[in-house]
Amino acid sequence: MAAAGAAAGGDRRRPRPRPAGDVSLALFYGGTFDPVHAGHLAVARAARGVFGTDLAFVPAADPPHRAAPGASAAQRAQMLALAIAGEPGFRVDPRELLRSGPSYTVGTLRELRAERGPDAPLAWVLGADAFRGLPDWHAWQALMDLAHFVVAVRPGHALDALPPALQAACTGRWHADPADLAAAPAGRLYRLDMALHPASATQIRRALAADAGREAWLDPAVAAYIDREGLYRGGPGPAGV
Repeated sequence: MAAAGAAAGGDRRRPRPRPAGDVSLALFYGGTFDPVHAGHLAVARAARGVFGTDLAFVPAADPPHRAAPGASAAQRAQMLALAIAGEPGFRVDPRELLRSGPSYTVGTLRELRAERGPDAPLAWVLGADAFRGLPDWHAWQALMDLAHFVVAVRPGHALDALPPALQAACTGRWHADPADLAAAPAGRLYRLDMALHPASATQIRRALAADAGREAWLDPAVAAYIDREGLYRGGPGPAGV
């Protein structure tokens, strides 16, 4: 867990509640980040640019919707910290590493809502594939009551074939103006259109396992850390982000 502490700036305590009256939009980008790569950073930069606010990466410690990651939670948090070092407006939120049991997003959003208060707007950033699978998430019907969702959509990953239950839940929630998300605490959806990006965590893990190299998709500090720790060398690992 030492690496998780370093990723959080050396403070392993849970974040303090926001000051009363702070109603600025807060962005949180959840995922496994196994490992964090250029595609993740592109999404985070795009969201930061569109909404003009800081963003916190929230690495899942025990992701319940996929096989075990190829790197430990502490290692993935440390790679995130290395990737965003010196990047303005980015930080790592280690709360899921400090919580036992599966890393359910609904639990994280309930924590954030309790800290920030009922009226503070907050948004959860995720990719289109993850969003499409929302009905498989734990207590997914509660999620849109807790936060907005910013859905990063790449070419070829359209949102016009959502599962019926999710399609019904999304009706009337999509907004084209980013400012609309700052005007309400939760419940709105925003499509973040992205350029096509070749980076894929699954492909990177496979390339590293085959010693084929995908360092161009990794921050140099992350690539060096993977090499030092000997990560992803034993096989392609599970599919996922």
